[in-house]
Amino acid sequence: MTKVDNLNVKIYADGANLEEIRALAQNPLIEGFTTNPTLMRRAGVSDYETFARDVLAEITDRPVSFEVFADDKDGMIAQARTIATWGENVNVKIPFTNTLGESMLPAIEELSNSGVQVNVTAMMTVDHVAQTVNVLNPDVPAIVSVFAGRIADTGMDPVPVMQEAVALLSDCPKAELLWASPRELLNIFHADDAGCHIITVTNDLLAKLVNVGKDLDQFSLETVLMFYRDASEAGYSIRTQS
Repeated sequence: MTKVDNLNVKIYADGANLEEIRALAQNPLIEGFTTNPTLMRRAGVSDYETFARDVLAEITDRPVSFEVFADDKDGMIAQARTIATWGENVNVKIPFTNTLGESMLPAIEELSNSGVQVNVTAMMTVDHVAQTVNVLNPDVPAIVSVFAGRIADTGMDPVPVMQEAVALLSDCPKAELLWASPRELLNIFHADDAGCHIITVTNDLLAKLVNVGKDLDQFSLETVLMFYRDASEAGYSIRTQS
């Protein structure tokens, strides 16, 4: 059994390329999908709803998260209620604050109490998680997304934050903690060790899963061969003294 087989954390694919999503749907390791407006823009998506409905036509058996992009409480609630009607497997991503830094907890509370399965996103601290848990309806499934990779970008170890967040979610048994924005493949194992329920992973990191458990002597040899091949194909030479 490989280390991947031993994982308890669920891997969600993060992206906005429909062809890649269609291909990843054939991979039993992928247990859900997430996206966001930034990924959609980079992928050239011009019609939000058409793209979302195309994804949902392909993905019917696993959760998919789509994000609101209004910047006020009432606008977010209205968009969230509409997005939630697009499929029973939809989680609606609601940012922890709007662009003014105003808390969106009232919107999150109203949506959760009305049965919308929210994915609270863009959180960075244990306090953010604690405040969110206080407003989630414990009887309604939800995802709590902490951007561990961005925490690491500040020089701070995100693992203790995620461990504390896992403990906080014990009061909300239908809520799952998601490790967002991983920076390297090893973060999948960090998330698993921390007790996270989900990690969302981009396609470039997913491609590295084939390296899990790889013999490091063989990996070293392949690396040497790569350097040798590239130098040879580039036609490099050095005039040596002997």
